[in-house]
Amino acid sequence: MSIRVMLSDELLLSRSALGALLEKRADIVVAGAVGGDSEAVEFAETHRPDVAIIGFDGADGSVIRVAEKIGSLPECRTLLLAESFTRSIVRQAFSSGVDGMLQRRVPPSWFFEALHRIHQGERVFDADLTVAALANEGCPLTSRQLSVLERLSQGDTTVEIASRLHLSEGTVRNYLSSLVTKLDARNRIDALRIAKDARWI
Repeated sequence: MSIRVMLSDELLLSRSALGALLEKRADIVVAGAVGGDSEAVEFAETHRPDVAIIGFDGADGSVIRVAEKIGSLPECRTLLLAESFTRSIVRQAFSSGVDGMLQRRVPPSWFFEALHRIHQGERVFDADLTVAALANEGCPLTSRQLSVLERLSQGDTTVEIASRLHLSEGTVRNYLSSLVTKLDARNRIDALRIAKDARWI
């Protein structure tokens, strides 16, 4: 039985190249290819592919929300592809319903194996990527400090961060102050820049 696949990628060349690779397989049918998040959700809701393959830049958290929406559809599973992923995205993917996450440079044989395993109900994540992301190698911040910084990067205020993470406002301010010190940053914005440049968030 063929696996019906939907491709979503804003980069036309990338989308076309992957589509051409998939169409060479007798056991895979490309049900459709779209260029954006809203198109992906709409197509998935209408056509119900077996697996939605979503290509993106590896840092855009909105893709996780798109994958969650698509993954909530009956019998529809999700696979994210990117050149590299921020640690924040990997953590979010693990805690959400994302079924797989691979770097674009994996060999085609491994990609197809992962696609079949995901279709069969497994979760498949690139091992090296996962270890590096979950270990936060080289990152001096605690997981809680990273969570606060991630919320700050989304534009949340101190009050909103406190509400989302179930902390007091004073505790959030303390976390922000301590992470600024740890990163030897000038202020919160500078700390955010340092963390993004290091791809910790």
